Amino acid sequence: MSDKLERYRSKRDADRTPEPIPSSPPSSGDGHAFVIQEHHARSLHWDLRLERDGVLVSWAVPKGLPADPGTNHLAVQTEDHPMEYLTFHGEIPQGEYGGGTMTIWDAGTYEAEKWSDREVKFVLQGKRASGRFVLFQTRGKNWMIHRMGALARDPFPQVEPMLPTERAKPPKDVPAYAFEFAWGGRRLLVPIEGGRTTAAREHPWLRGLARSFGSRTAVLDGELATLGGAEILVFYDLLYDNGHSLLDQPYTVRRAALEALELAGGHWQTAPSWPGEAGPVRQAAREQGLPGIVAKRLDSPYEPGPSKSWLFVPS
Repeated sequence: MSDKLERYRSKRDADRTPEPIPSSPPSSGDGHAFVIQEHHARSLHWDLRLERDGVLVSWAVPKGLPADPGTNHLAVQTEDHPMEYLTFHGEIPQGEYGGGTMTIWDAGTYEAEKWSDREVKFVLQGKRASGRFVLFQTRGKNWMIHRMGALARDPFPQVEPMLPTERAKPPKDVPAYAFEFAWGGRRLLVPIEGGRTTAAREHPWLRGLARSFGSRTAVLDGELATLGGAEILVFYDLLYDNGHSLLDQPYTVRRAALEALELAGGHWQTAPSWPGEAGPVRQAAREQGLPGIVAKRLDSPYEPGPSKSWLFVPS
């Protein structure tokens, strides 16, 4: 009987990598374990591994498992891995095959409904990954993975930015609003899915932000502003978070979810916000040479286009 781990061993040096490298061929088994590892290698991807005949049959999925039936994701079949990989996590040294950080994203059991050389239909039973999926071969080592069944998340929003209405003075009911700086920059919505964002086509430095989200999905609203001579992306709203649309949620809920992300980097930051502080914020905007402030109603949903729930007040 051929050694199913021969290719796995040929790609690794036990003296250079902490990965498990069994010395003997695997024994046959009939377990039903699975693991999904988040792999920050040369490019971020997720490794799906299903136990089969004593090894973990593996696919690299660049965008992670599809969240809804309307989108298929590429899955590249890789070499079979040893069963010890069910619990492996750690740092594979740079320069070695698969060099980078690997963490366990989810693990559990699965039920195989069909298994052939070109199609694998299965049900995952994990904490983060669950539901019916099918892997089908398209060409060579390239497969696609499809989620079967009902929509597992809210649709990804395709919206225009919410825009403030200009007025000369702050609103009278100051406690009903949060006050932020008007940055005088260019608005930018940043969708993030599978550790990637289309906004990186124009701004390549956003790839680092997208990778930091891992498998978490999001749509961020912000503004490209020049601060201290440097271009900074200032985020002040969150429209979609981890599979759930926040468009109908009040500003206070969206703001709390945004702050929980703790976004801070060399090119981006979370904009400050001060509920009920119109006068001091407006004075600070004047002192910093900013065009004004934006008053945002605490109970307002996100309304694409011009809205009277957001008020721009010149400084």
